[in-house]
Amino acid sequence: QVQLVESGGGSVQAGGSLRLSCATSGNIGRSGCIGWFRQTSGKERERVGHIVTIGSISRTYHADSVKGRFTISRDNAKTALYLQMNSLKPEDTAIYYCAFKSAPSMCEGGNYDYWGQGTQVTVSS
Repeated sequence: QVQLVESGGGSVQAGGSLRLSCATSGNIGRSGCIGWFRQTSGKERERVGHIVTIGSISRTYHADSVKGRFTISRDNAKTALYLQMNSLKPEDTAIYYCAFKSAPSMCEGGNYDYWGQGTQVTVSS
């Protein structure tokens, strides 16, 4: 079992910044996909970005919609995942979720095994 707990959401004005955290615990293992997704009411869930790890090798990917503004990172102990969000826009308003799956493939899709409860981010114009 894997547990994921997000924090750091809140309200901010356009152009501002927020940093989300995802505390991870349980059997993360040495390989897998861990990432951030977001969803607004009435819209499909959207991938923000992810880290794919195979053994000691990790690669980080960001969605085009956030590239250059958002940065995903992870601590060395693999106990936390972060999402630094800069230059926030009203369209970034959503519930942000942290997710993990042990298979290190097809990370772009939303078919993850474990999800956090989500944290609300609201950006006002």
